[in-house]
Amino acid sequence: MDIIKINNLLDLDKTIAKELFNNKEYPYEVLPEIGDFILELQKTLDKNDFYCPAEKVYIHKTATVAPTASITGPCIIDEGAEIRHCAFIRGNAIVGKGSVVGNSTELKNVVIFDSVQVPHYNYVGDSVLGYKSHMGAGSITSNVKSDKTNVVVKVEGKEIATGRKKFGAIIGDNVEVGCGSVLNPGTIIGRNSNVYPLSSVRGYVKENSIYKNKNEIVEKY
Repeated sequence: MDIIKINNLLDLDKTIAKELFNNKEYPYEVLPEIGDFILELQKTLDKNDFYCPAEKVYIHKTATVAPTASITGPCIIDEGAEIRHCAFIRGNAIVGKGSVVGNSTELKNVVIFDSVQVPHYNYVGDSVLGYKSHMGAGSITSNVKSDKTNVVVKVEGKEIATGRKKFGAIIGDNVEVGCGSVLNPGTIIGRNSNVYPLSSVRGYVKENSIYKNKNEIVEKY
């Protein structure tokens, strides 16, 4: 399934976590390793550039963090990122350069690439968000199936077992997710695609597409 391999979805030069993806085929393979990777990466950070306001939390000195934000480690917030009022970062989170984590947005076990925006009432868990991706207000990832069985990725009529009970979404570079949408467990969205507001998305959405509903996915021209 080459279309959902890492290099077909994500620009690894746009994240401080590039080495996390070494020796992996699919992006979701990094999910169980995010926390340990952060702890190792923190040891290498230049202390002239990053400060440590709490245990296992490293924040670049150019980042803006609201005093009302709640941040639990392991966590790295990179250069120029903005963590707004009442953001809730629960740990195992990397927030990329110039990214925005907004009001009442919750992150858990995620890699947020550079220039990503999750600015209003978003939940992003057990997920990877590619460069310049954007989640509209109230859009969320659902990271656990209702029957609590392992997540299966469905791609063009085939199923790929992930072996993971918790897996939200992989969002490729430059993806726009409309307001109020739900990305169901195991959703993968290809580069440069758009999801209509109030959508319930499941499975794979190919790159350069517009997702209107499960029966209407059109190619961009």
